[in-house]
Amino acid sequence: MRSREVRKLLFDVEKACDLVLKFTRGITLDAFLRDDMVQSAVERQSEIIGEALKQAVGLDQTLSERISDVSRIIAFRNRLIHGYASVSPQVVWGIVTNDIPKLLTEIREVMGETPTHDT
Repeated sequence: MRSREVRKLLFDVEKACDLVLKFTRGITLDAFLRDDMVQSAVERQSEIIGEALKQAVGLDQTLSERISDVSRIIAFRNRLIHGYASVSPQVVWGIVTNDIPKLLTEIREVMGETPTHDT
């Protein structure tokens, strides 16, 4: 049973994933490394993804079983916020290319479940 608030948070994750993929569509790692604006945009959306997942899991712990590496995603958000100077753009790029598509698929699967009454 997903509450309205959890569904909203999952929608925010989906939207942020979509934006990350939109911002990076058709560019290479080299282009990403040269584009501060795209890096900033991707990092901001990654912060949103991590924060929304943190809140959603707090409201519905079953999401931890449905979303791969949710604790790692939240930890990455914390690192972006609190340890931003130590975040490598190459690591961010690896997350964009390897992890965001998988997360987006999983979020859409979870969101596709038949909703029940709000609690």
